[in-house]
Amino acid sequence: MSEDLKTFVEGLESLALECEARKGQACSLKELEDLRVEFLGRKGKLAANMATLAKLPNELKPEAGRTANEVKNRITELIDGWQADLVAAEAAEKLSRFDPSMPGRKPWAGSLHPVTLVMDEICDILTGLGFEHASGPEVENDWHNFEALNIPPEHPARDMQDTLYVSENIVLRTHTSPMQVRSMLGRKPPVAVIAPGKVYRRDSDLTHTPMFHQIEGLLVDKGVSMADLRGTLTAFVRQLFGTGTEVRFRPSFFPFTEPSAEVDISCVMCAGKGQNKDGSTCRVCKGTGWVEILGCGMVDPNVFKSVGYDPEEFTGFAFGLGIERVAMLKYGIGDLRMFFENDVRFLEQFA
Repeated sequence: MSEDLKTFVEGLESLALECEARKGQACSLKELEDLRVEFLGRKGKLAANMATLAKLPNELKPEAGRTANEVKNRITELIDGWQADLVAAEAAEKLSRFDPSMPGRKPWAGSLHPVTLVMDEICDILTGLGFEHASGPEVENDWHNFEALNIPPEHPARDMQDTLYVSENIVLRTHTSPMQVRSMLGRKPPVAVIAPGKVYRRDSDLTHTPMFHQIEGLLVDKGVSMADLRGTLTAFVRQLFGTGTEVRFRPSFFPFTEPSAEVDISCVMCAGKGQNKDGSTCRVCKGTGWVEILGCGMVDPNVFKSVGYDPEEFTGFAFGLGIERVAMLKYGIGDLRMFFENDVRFLEQFA
């Protein structure tokens, strides 16, 4: 063996011996990784020795390369063996701390979303009053969403809807009222249906979101009157909020009902007093003692004509309410956006 090759080989073997001698210095996986980098890294000791390989004569390079690979494999096996020992030691140490007599961790139980809870409660009350459940598409055509409900293209009420258009005549439904039309087109009176579901509008703030939930109700038959509407909604509200809840009807306007009304209930936060216990003004009712809960009215004759009903023979009433608004009142929630942020700390309160 030439003197140059001998010097090269001795330098490599000294690295393996040095690595073996440092076995006890690596007491953790982090320290072991540092040791690996020191000897086998791109700028490590083995790489520094390999830099002298280029200076050897060509006929000596194959032997020098084989020796370098053997030393590299030897150091790698050493470090891998130490790593396996450290991993096993850490696992044994963790196992030694395990107490099988301790009770297990109880998994977190999910729950229905508060909006779903309120929607189910409302549907249960209304089906108990004789209404059937109906459902329909969330992507609607203009005729079902507007025109059949007495909202022609030039009607100012269209500006109130903040509609999200898919195309010129296709929209994301702005209310569940199209189910009134679809239900009446599919059958002859009597009709008594409720239609819960998602609706969409271009709106987003503390009390509005681009997507929210509504429930629409419709009753059509011979001889249906405003008294039937008042009696049905009063019974519904008192089942939902309690028998002591006061109810009042205020004149209003909706294109698809005439006459129309908005229904107020005595404020559930201040018990209709307009003031909190500390004498401050109630934020929910703004000191009035009343909170608006839904809109309603007698079905407009033009809606009946759109679906082929004779307005001289049949009458009916319709009503609609926002589920999130009801949930806010029932649970004392001040920001509508909390329903959609998926904060577990908020949702687990309803488990």
